[in-house]
Amino acid sequence: MIRLGELMMILELHRQGVSISAIARRTGRDPKAIRKYIERGIEAPVYGPRMLGRPNKLAPYLEFLRERVTAFPDLTAARLTREIRELGYMGTYTAVKRFLAAIRPENGPKPFEVRFETPPGVQAQVDFARFVVEFTDEPGVSRIVWLFSLVLGHSRFLFARYVMHQDLQSLLRCHMQAFEALGGVPIEILYDHMKTAVTGEDDQGHIIYNRSLLALAGHYRFVPRACRPYRAKTKRKVERPFSYIRKDFFLGRSFRNLDDLNVQLIDWLDTVKPYASRPDRTKSSLADPQVVH
Repeated sequence: MIRLGELMMILELHRQGVSISAIARRTGRDPKAIRKYIERGIEAPVYGPRMLGRPNKLAPYLEFLRERVTAFPDLTAARLTREIRELGYMGTYTAVKRFLAAIRPENGPKPFEVRFETPPGVQAQVDFARFVVEFTDEPGVSRIVWLFSLVLGHSRFLFARYVMHQDLQSLLRCHMQAFEALGGVPIEILYDHMKTAVTGEDDQGHIIYNRSLLALAGHYRFVPRACRPYRAKTKRKVERPFSYIRKDFFLGRSFRNLDDLNVQLIDWLDTVKPYASRPDRTKSSLADPQVVH
């Protein structure tokens, strides 16, 4: 096999009028080979099929990965890497991610978006997401459960719990649990127009908040704020974790009941979710509106 540099030299000598025999003497190659290189010229290199991942490490787990992706197409590469590590995989996360990209390519480029940031201690965002689960304690019965999430706008600290009902009592109880976990309260909390938070608007278009939510806000000294209708991206910080929780935690697992679901969720938040860990700070009063994060 001839190197590209040597081939370029042969072609340049030929272009300058040097004879094939003279080129052969200078390069030490057979004249027939020189003639073949000149006739063929420069061709685009041909490569064999690219190996995905490291065959000596990832190969034993390829079929397992295919089966998992077929059963649960949205499982994250991080989740699947953890699963095969438990089976003995010693390779890199990048190799797994590259293989998964080959068997489930992304659907086009993602649009560019400017992130909206808030200073530390200023804002949190709250929302509920709907999940359907079949608990092993009730085989054959599908249950709707709701995931409450509170995300701090600056640090992305995440508090999350599953509840059976998206009602006012659950909303208030989850707020108090989140404040306890935070050790403090942000200055304002952003909501969409969920009925448990917003009851409507007055004649001048001002938001009317649920009285119980206002009482909670007055006690803990935070300001409720409703995001603008039909502006889903306003609350992207709290809505994005829902997708990640669904893909990296919820899919492909089994849960005995609601308590077991939350136990597994808390363990996942503590061990997997990097910004769900408790901030490194001195715990402050729950009524303190300044949260260091």
